[in-house]
Amino acid sequence: MAILLIFLSGCDRGKKETSKFNLSEATISSVREAMSKGEINAQYLVEGYLKRIEAYDKQGPAINSIILVNPKAMERAIYLDSLYAEGIILGPLHGIPLIIKDNFDVKGLPTSNGTLALKDSYPPDDAYQIKKLIEAGAIVLAKSNLAEFAFSGAFTVSSVLPGYTRNPYDTRRTTAGSSGGTGASIAASFAVAGLGTDTGSSIRGPSSHQALVGIRSTVGLTSRDGIVPLALTNDVGGPMARTVEDVAIIFDVIAGYDSADQVTAKSIDVKEDSYQAFLGKDVSTKRVGIIRQLFPLEESDSSVHQLMLNAIADMSAIGVTMVDSVLIPDLDSLNESRARIRQLKRDYNGYLASLGDSSKYKTLQDIIDSKKFHPYLEKGLLDAQSDVDVPEEHPEWKKNQALRQELRDRILHVMDSLNLDALIYPSFTYPPRLIGDLNGPRGDTSGKLSPPTGFPAIAVPMGYSYDKYPAGFQLLGRPFSEGVLFQLASAFEKKTHHRRPPEGFPEL
Repeated sequence: MAILLIFLSGCDRGKKETSKFNLSEATISSVREAMSKGEINAQYLVEGYLKRIEAYDKQGPAINSIILVNPKAMERAIYLDSLYAEGIILGPLHGIPLIIKDNFDVKGLPTSNGTLALKDSYPPDDAYQIKKLIEAGAIVLAKSNLAEFAFSGAFTVSSVLPGYTRNPYDTRRTTAGSSGGTGASIAASFAVAGLGTDTGSSIRGPSSHQALVGIRSTVGLTSRDGIVPLALTNDVGGPMARTVEDVAIIFDVIAGYDSADQVTAKSIDVKEDSYQAFLGKDVSTKRVGIIRQLFPLEESDSSVHQLMLNAIADMSAIGVTMVDSVLIPDLDSLNESRARIRQLKRDYNGYLASLGDSSKYKTLQDIIDSKKFHPYLEKGLLDAQSDVDVPEEHPEWKKNQALRQELRDRILHVMDSLNLDALIYPSFTYPPRLIGDLNGPRGDTSGKLSPPTGFPAIAVPMGYSYDKYPAGFQLLGRPFSEGVLFQLASAFEKKTHHRRPPEGFPEL
């Protein structure tokens, strides 16, 4: 407490009152402004957010979202404040505390991937995205819980942290997965923003269940270096935050070419200079197609369905031309005809090799033999281990790639023929399920379009079903059209302001 009191007297600049800055729902812009006025500094933020984690993560509402707190977060804050006092600002995230999903390598902290076997696995360096965030002045405040191995988009449970991560809006309900720890912690204002990963739905699903904005980039625009893989054909890492602007600010920092992940070479000539530049731009010339085949009324919760209709109406009200009943021919068959080819063994073994001596486990088989993982994973791990060593040599690989290309071609043909800038559909057609309910309707649409094509998609809050449970829609764009997605999302957010904090997490 002494650090906080010393800081408050120092930054008060002669004022007699201490700072009234609220951490709940704070944004990067509001933090920057308060810092510029001398009302707060990085130490204030770290101290305050750590108190919120202590009060609400394992106690009180007990959302169980944090695996570990960075013991050097305050040291980093003091250093950044010393630079700030000298007029040195490292970048757009100077002094901003972030929560990182525990499948990103952060040097000095273990990266468990939610797995007990890797609880003490310390990577030799930072993941590329972490390195860029730190260069921009960010503070890694904590590592968040995830669905172990990032296996599940339905719930967030791991062997390294007992119990489920719980939805702050109703702690009886799921956060979705696998980035549910990041989603829950940012919804509860344990930090300004965070990072998640998305192989099938895992940024956009938790974002929609927790009234957040989250973006899955085009495959090739953001590096996966230093992220524990699940399937590198689909894996993407990216920001989750309470506002479109905060997501865009972080996206500007992390997007771009990384020599350690050659897929990002695709971004060299097409990456925008600034994604923030698209915020606030006029959308009256934009055309968005409505994919009703992903939310038929008879297969949707009525309250969520009505929120989707309201969102479409609000999009139209801000000047976007909404093109109704856009159909992607054979969508279900193109997805369902692909064989299950597990890439985990090859990709995971490659990651373990990158750790050198920092992990005593060298292969996926070593992890399986250790038995240090959640029992529900055993069949999936054994299946992955028994699959081919090289996924590209699987007899169905070429067929799968052809089906993926056919889906890309059909989506682009529809968008070209109707002159569409994006497609819109709900992230879920039902509210968050009760924890433990694995049979009730989930209605997850996130895996249908973006992951198999590699196209970008952004999740945006669209209100609350039954006035309780967060719901969100997605905008899917053409490859490398993230700027347009930010443009549309920010215009919608400005009109609707659906985001509201969960109850039970007051200022301390």
